[in-house]
Amino acid sequence: MTVPHHRSPRPGPRPRPRDVRRRARAAQVPAPADFATVDLDHDGWLLAPDTGEPVPADRLVDHLAHWLRPPEWATDILVYAHGWQTGQPAALRNAQRLLALVHQQHARHPRLYPRLHTAAGYAPWTVVVRWPSSSQRLRKGYYAVRDRAHAMSAPGRGFAPHVLGHLLGYLDAERGDPRADTLRTATGRYLHLIGHSFGGRFLCEAVQWAADAAAGDTLGWSIATDPGRPFTVDSLTAFQMAAPSNAFDGTFRTLRPATGGHRAPVGGPMVFTHSRHDHATGYCHLHAEHLPGIGHGGMRLSPARGDLAPNDVAHTDLHPADRPYARACLDHPFVNVNASWRYRNSPLNPLRAHSDYFHPESAHLLLSLAEWSRP
Repeated sequence: MTVPHHRSPRPGPRPRPRDVRRRARAAQVPAPADFATVDLDHDGWLLAPDTGEPVPADRLVDHLAHWLRPPEWATDILVYAHGWQTGQPAALRNAQRLLALVHQQHARHPRLYPRLHTAAGYAPWTVVVRWPSSSQRLRKGYYAVRDRAHAMSAPGRGFAPHVLGHLLGYLDAERGDPRADTLRTATGRYLHLIGHSFGGRFLCEAVQWAADAAAGDTLGWSIATDPGRPFTVDSLTAFQMAAPSNAFDGTFRTLRPATGGHRAPVGGPMVFTHSRHDHATGYCHLHAEHLPGIGHGGMRLSPARGDLAPNDVAHTDLHPADRPYARACLDHPFVNVNASWRYRNSPLNPLRAHSDYFHPESAHLLLSLAEWSRP
């Protein structure tokens, strides 16, 4: 039966387009239950959220199982690690801001993500990794945070890769097989890593550490993994990564394919945005590391030699929010994404584009990686 529409005797004013957009944005803000937090101290060790004290080493796995339980409704698990000059409240706000953009983009352009509009849908749950990143700005501050980040990850001194490796291994075991009939159960979820600045550096370290112990299988991408090291992250995205452009020739060498059949312990692409307007990974990084950072000009690889196989590195521009990414554009072990046209910020900001990644186009990139992770 059709219900007749009755005109109100005193109609109110029609909502202005700006009001409609504002209401739509408000309706798409992620709920607090969509997020969990993991806090590290200056040594990279895990802190208990209820006491703020370090978690005993023999309780690390039990602690993760108690505090980090992926909800049954989640289809994707996102691990987000923040960058320089970000306190604990700001880290959570940044993750919420980024995920709000993801939800808005998903709602506005559903035709771009048909695999995310199946019966299972797309419902991300985000783990926010927080670490002490505050310092002075510009060169002195960059040196201080660089040294701290290195100390937190250095073999024999720092525990961040060990702790995050346990975190990733636990989440990988908990997520099950996302190729099951439905993703709305504990039987399967996709796992994506998202880092900004030094956060991307931490995540690459953690993947290397976790690779030997975790279990999984490759998913929708064509990138092969060695059965002896089956840890599978479905994608790793580093916005404006603070690491030397040649870091994958040395520090992250094990993430490169090798001639002996070894494959990176990642079942999908590793994606790096860069912008020539990023002064933190340009000017500051050049003076601190004697090389530009990945966030300024992208990552590069030396030619194949010895046990290093030829590498598949793709280059693309950051796509506008309404233009789809072809699978062939992203289906590579390494993808450099030039975001100079969008990541710019104000000339009054001394770091310029370093933190200017909160745009619909960034959400579009993340959604496209989730879309193409589906088989």
